[in-house]
Amino acid sequence: MNVMGIDPGQSGGVAIIDDEDRPIVYALQMDREEFTAQKIRDMIRDNRVTKVYLEKVHSMPAQGVVSSFKFGLNYGFLRGVVASLKIPIVDVTPQKWMKALDCMTKGDKNVTKNKAQSMFRNITVTHKIADAMLIAKYGKTEEGIR
Repeated sequence: MNVMGIDPGQSGGVAIIDDEDRPIVYALQMDREEFTAQKIRDMIRDNRVTKVYLEKVHSMPAQGVVSSFKFGLNYGFLRGVVASLKIPIVDVTPQKWMKALDCMTKGDKNVTKNKAQSMFRNITVTHKIADAMLIAKYGKTEEGIR
């Protein structure tokens, strides 16, 4: 079973986890030009993704209107692309996956970046893909796969 994790934030990303021999099959930052609906569909098909774990987002009081709108737009776009392929989507809050992986950030994004790098030594982890990698790992664990 291949699981995709998605961090829909403006500087988020997507990651696909395969088996433990090749833990990260694919990771892509959202701010890349190649981040298109077709690219997401191809990633899902080519890597035989069977379930997607999508970070459940909501607006925050300190966030501006434009920022909140972009965040929601990304979320809806990604949800639509995945749904068009009839792949099951599981919404997961940041608090839930961070607690399960023992990486509560308390505002420090280095916590998740360092956690992802320690778990996935075969790839250079950036802030933009770290959360997606960890969401995918959380999903794999939830599915009962190491």
